[in-house]
Amino acid sequence: MKKAPDLFKDTESLITVRDWLRFAVSRFNEAGLFFGHGTSDVFDEAVYLVLHTLHLPLDRLEPFLDASLTHAEADALRHIIERRVKERVPAAYLTHEAWLGDFRFYVDERVIVPRSFIAELLREQLSPWIDDPDAVSSAADICTGSGCLAILMAHAFPYAEIDAVDISKEALAVAKRNVEAYALQDRVHLVQSNLMSRLKGRKYDLIISNPPYVNAQSMAQLPDEYRHEPTLALASGEDGLDHARRILADAPQHLNPGGLLIAEIGHNREALETAFPQLPFVWLETSGGDEYVFLLRKEDIKASRL
Repeated sequence: MKKAPDLFKDTESLITVRDWLRFAVSRFNEAGLFFGHGTSDVFDEAVYLVLHTLHLPLDRLEPFLDASLTHAEADALRHIIERRVKERVPAAYLTHEAWLGDFRFYVDERVIVPRSFIAELLREQLSPWIDDPDAVSSAADICTGSGCLAILMAHAFPYAEIDAVDISKEALAVAKRNVEAYALQDRVHLVQSNLMSRLKGRKYDLIISNPPYVNAQSMAQLPDEYRHEPTLALASGEDGLDHARRILADAPQHLNPGGLLIAEIGHNREALETAFPQLPFVWLETSGGDEYVFLLRKEDIKASRL
């Protein structure tokens, strides 16, 4: 049987950015890659990787489409496109960056790639649920990972002291790098803790969390791209609610009167409402709909007597 040609070695005819962009789209489609770590389709991912690798502005493709590449640039593009196809590595791990709005964060395989709907809500300073952002003096980000949401909170609430909490020492090392990049060491404090177990005596006006929430069935069916992310940051038991249960149980003792808990739970809204029918969940509207992020006040949780 004739061996199929290695298309990554047969690229001498690719001269311009346009040529390499077409090549990337073709190889990504051929490989059936999965997209969900910053881009949502094959073209956007190819554009991002090409522009990033060539050190070009990420929001300006047209002026460069017919520019010719040097041999070194062509080699760099071939390498990154080949890794994306053959290893199924998410683009964010290849470039070591992820974006939430205008905020750039360093990432590697010690943390999941940031993609939280809570980031959208923080851009609006959680309006209308928080009347005066300047009055928020203390906040916590549980399961902080790369530290992205803690950093966004620091910008949304300029007078808040923030605890960025994670069980993973490796994840906190990444968060430290991002906190320092934004010069927030004086306000964002890294805490190694299994959820809130080591936060004894600490109270907050606001607790946010994007915890693990993938159920066992979904974990078994994850695309290869997700298997590069730490399992510790994805899996949450048989029904995907193990972490949510503990957060709901522990949050009241760490919230100030009137304090808010805001958490993201993926596709588990129905399962969560079934498990906690007594809780008056408020589901917040995001670009993905009103199924992914809930809000509760301290008094709502306490009154339910979990």
